[in-house]
Amino acid sequence: MTSESTTSSRESTTKARSHNGEEALATRSDIQSAVHEVRGALEDFGRQVPGVARASQAAANDLLRAIENGTDERVSAGVTLSLGMAIGMLVGGAPRLFILLALAPVAAMGLTIADRRAARMGSSSV
Repeated sequence: MTSESTTSSRESTTKARSHNGEEALATRSDIQSAVHEVRGALEDFGRQVPGVARASQAAANDLLRAIENGTDERVSAGVTLSLGMAIGMLVGGAPRLFILLALAPVAAMGLTIADRRAARMGSSSV
């Protein structure tokens, strides 16, 4: 009897160990697969970053050119709209990053208006 119970206990232990080994191999395989997918996604992202940066820079240059070429009324309307949007987002509880992004055009337009007024003041005093 003792030998039978010892034999069955050894068999169950061996089965448990082999089953755990298979699970460990499957888990490693899953982890390696996930790492491979993440690496591929990061490589794709890395290839796209320069194009996105160029497009963003071109868009920002176009925006600044439009602000500089716009009339005083249009620039003032843009300041009012952007400032109103930022205040609305602040009151509405939007994340601070979005509020700062809404204020970026206000800064660009405000500097343009200040430059225009300084140029007018300089030309009228001559």
